[in-house]
Amino acid sequence: MKGEVSVEEIEQMYRGFLAELSPLGASIIGGNLTQSGNGMFIDVTLIGEVEQGRAVKRSGAKPGDVVLVTGYPGQSAAGLQLVLFAASDPELRNHPLVKIYQKPSHRALLGRAIGQAGCATAMIDTSDGFLGDLGHICEESGVGAELFKNLFPVSESLHTAALRLGRDPYDFLLGESDDYELVITCRPRDLALLRSVVAGCCPVLLTEVGRITNAPGEMILVLPDGGRHPIKPSGWDHFRG
Repeated sequence: MKGEVSVEEIEQMYRGFLAELSPLGASIIGGNLTQSGNGMFIDVTLIGEVEQGRAVKRSGAKPGDVVLVTGYPGQSAAGLQLVLFAASDPELRNHPLVKIYQKPSHRALLGRAIGQAGCATAMIDTSDGFLGDLGHICEESGVGAELFKNLFPVSESLHTAALRLGRDPYDFLLGESDDYELVITCRPRDLALLRSVVAGCCPVLLTEVGRITNAPGEMILVLPDGGRHPIKPSGWDHFRG
């Protein structure tokens, strides 16, 4: 890395790491330094373990399961676009969605609570986009999904940001994103238990947005007027050319 880094800056980085790791009982156990050609670059690898029999995989979803999502997916994606537009409108730098993009949050504690309760059949985060990550569940589970557009949680901040950017808010909600919300599937009879677990863990919105079907690889978006549109899993693909 070119230039000098002050002791104060290093201490601030460590304080940031500890603030995130301590609530999870995690520690920094190693590290490596190398030169970067342009500014600072930090790469982190997290290693952990799961109690035997409590892992919630992508491969457990079954036809008839309910599809749920936490929080408001798409806000971080919209925040990034606002950052890109901030060069022409400096006021956008203080937009709440920009702050969400710049300081992402995670659902690790909630995911652990759900895993321990044993009420989810499959689970994944939305870091690559809602449709893309739900697509991973469908692929690994050999199922399809039916989603209801009028049920998706669109925050007021996302709605107004999309208007400002001249975009459909659902483009952000369903497409590529840097959110870390959870997509969860569960049996209908376990839905009340799942809601109880979420409510007891953290104050986060949990929205039922669809169901799992027995049509492998098929994803259908049901519109408010009853129209049914096939949709393809979309999101960030790490191996895309």
